[in-house]
Amino acid sequence: MQSRARPEPVAAEQPATVPGHLGQEVVRVPIDSLLPADSPRTAGEDPAHVRELATWEVALPPIIVHRATMRVIDGMHRIRVAEARGETTIAVRFFDGSADDAFLLAVKANIAHGLSLALADRKAAARRIIGTHGEWSDRAIAALTGLAHKTVGAIRRRSTGENPHLTARVGRDGRVRPLNGVEGRRRAGELLVANPDTPVEEVARAAGISTTTVKDVRRRLRCGDDLVPSGQRTEPARIDGTAEESPVWDRATVLRRLRADPSLRFAESGRALLQSLNPHAGGEESWLSLADNVPQHCTGMVVELARHCVADWQRFVARLEQRVREGDVPQDVAKPLGR
Repeated sequence: MQSRARPEPVAAEQPATVPGHLGQEVVRVPIDSLLPADSPRTAGEDPAHVRELATWEVALPPIIVHRATMRVIDGMHRIRVAEARGETTIAVRFFDGSADDAFLLAVKANIAHGLSLALADRKAAARRIIGTHGEWSDRAIAALTGLAHKTVGAIRRRSTGENPHLTARVGRDGRVRPLNGVEGRRRAGELLVANPDTPVEEVARAAGISTTTVKDVRRRLRCGDDLVPSGQRTEPARIDGTAEESPVWDRATVLRRLRADPSLRFAESGRALLQSLNPHAGGEESWLSLADNVPQHCTGMVVELARHCVADWQRFVARLEQRVREGDVPQDVAKPLGR
């Protein structure tokens, strides 16, 4: 028996909400007033599908039309059926939004109904969406186009349409998440230098970072410090752009890999180490949030205790670095992840 090719995995999540408004009112408009669809279906209409629809005895669903251009978004096959039946008008629902958002709706509609898009068409649609809605996450685009998010990521890497200046992406839930904390901090620094009185929330939205991070950037600007904490860089990063920025070091990923290592998981000393490292998984923002909420009468004691903890960790690091210098740990193993 000849083996069948494995189909492209389809994202199980619901697609992100398409911007714009799809009206519920159904009206009849002259067919000759409509323009052909800007369709993700590159091969055009399928005559066999038109013939199949023509056999249906029930009324076909209304088509969707972009009100601003009168271009069909979804329903070219139904138009061909209506023309074959000698009809001059057709039932329409109007979409109000941009032409780029209309294409998103066209992809969503064609994925949803019976005659689904070919894999090549879905990939082409994803490539176009990356160019027009590059702020959308890979998973959001994958859910809309019926592709795997890794496939969308590969298309994005090969695409020239992605905006290199984006600092954040919008996920399926509509939340904005930073692509690069370093770039977001630098952008926040530029905004605060230009207008120090800009509200924290406004800077956070513009830079694609949290309000807590904006507060830290403002503090660092006042103190003349680097805008990026040492744990997220290998070279100083300032708003004048004189130093080259490095990718953000993802401590959560490192901790997940350490927890999965059997030599740590199944040894008492390894479990003790993981337990000690676990409080650091939240990253800088969680620590800043804790600091902001320490009761005033406890601040002095917490400061002294934290200083002792820092000293202990510095001795811990020095001991590990000594093992590296003495050859007890191979250099390639000692190199931190993400650096």
